[in-house]
Amino acid sequence: MQFVMLLTVFVLALFVGSEVITKVPPTLHTPLMSGTNAISGITLVGALASTKLGSPALATALGVAAIILAAMNVVGGFMVTHRILSMFRRKE
Repeated sequence: MQFVMLLTVFVLALFVGSEVITKVPPTLHTPLMSGTNAISGITLVGALASTKLGSPALATALGVAAIILAAMNVVGGFMVTHRILSMFRRKE
């Protein structure tokens, strides 16, 4: 029963996340991405906590997948932010 509930929350989060991202215009996507790095950090903490819920093998596998995806999101966000900020530096 708990697995079904956790899977339902996971699938709903996928749908809501994809709907939110597709509604953002391309001109705002990059600045918003740098602002969501803190939220992705919270996602990492949630992924770490999820490794202890539900059945041990499945929860650990989903938790590791969530950790990897959230870490990629954080690193990608910081890389984009660095690239944006480098565009505004003075040329030497």
